[in-house]
Amino acid sequence: MSAVRIGPYTLPNRLILAPMAGVTDQPFRRLCRRFGAGMVVSEMLTSDVRLWNSRKSRLRLQHAGEPEPRSVQIAGGDPQMLAEAARRNVDMGAQIIDINMGCPAKKVCNKAAGSALMRDEALVAQILEAVVGAVEVPVTLKIRTGWDRDNRNGLNVARIAEQSGIAALAVHGRTRADLYTGEAEYDTIAAIKRAVGIPVFANGDIDSPHKARAVLAQTGADGLLIGRAAQGRPWIFREINHFLDSGTLLPTIGLEEMQSVLLEHLDALHAFYGDVMGSRIARKHVSWYLESLPGAREFRARFNCLDDRLAQRLAIEAFFAARSAEPAAEDGQGEAA
Repeated sequence: MSAVRIGPYTLPNRLILAPMAGVTDQPFRRLCRRFGAGMVVSEMLTSDVRLWNSRKSRLRLQHAGEPEPRSVQIAGGDPQMLAEAARRNVDMGAQIIDINMGCPAKKVCNKAAGSALMRDEALVAQILEAVVGAVEVPVTLKIRTGWDRDNRNGLNVARIAEQSGIAALAVHGRTRADLYTGEAEYDTIAAIKRAVGIPVFANGDIDSPHKARAVLAQTGADGLLIGRAAQGRPWIFREINHFLDSGTLLPTIGLEEMQSVLLEHLDALHAFYGDVMGSRIARKHVSWYLESLPGAREFRARFNCLDDRLAQRLAIEAFFAARSAEPAAEDGQGEAA
């Protein structure tokens, strides 16, 4: 398969970390890149620059020292506000601007942003043309297959995107109404891929090396967006890349390496956010890392009461020490694929 290009950037492989609000912060993006993600996309940032003074937004605007290409996702419903947000992000180091028309969250859709925009194709065109015209860097777009099952207009929106100068398109294989339930519509993604000449990335339920290969084959997509399956499992990029390249599965990650990755992630969260926020944000990540291991539920209840880095670190070390002492401890980790 030929290399994946987005504007002037050639990606090292076909796997992209999907943007996820509250998840794909700088520490997690760096970790996923280290494990083989070909590109990572920032958390969704509001296009209302008046709100950028909040601590949450300021942290989301940081991209210093990150590997290229740096992709930043923006969300909103006003063409000029989105264009201004794109310009400002480029000034701060963004090298690709991604527009969110895929988020199904009510608080986003109620503001006529995210996947709600797909109901108004004229507005879609205005937004895309305004943002593409505002910046010199590539602009990409994330969509769903439609608003609901009676209004699957992803194909129309994809054509509008190509005509508007969008450099690449990511398609989550569900409608907004489906949220994250039901089977992903890979046939719809395949139809979109056939209809446009720009790179198309498939998204939805790609949670194993076998599934990744099957989705690439079924959709003809140029690459894959990995989202929820990377939560607590950043090494999924290494697993999928190895399988796509060699046809063989890597061994399941061992407890020792899992502990090392988790502690590295914990330290990075505290360094980035400080002890108070770092402790809070670490709780969900630790829960994801450990969910397949015996004793995880009981540990989580205790861990969620800890509020400083050292206490959290010691608790994680004690948890893994107990798992390592158990007979056949690694049997509880589940399959790699």
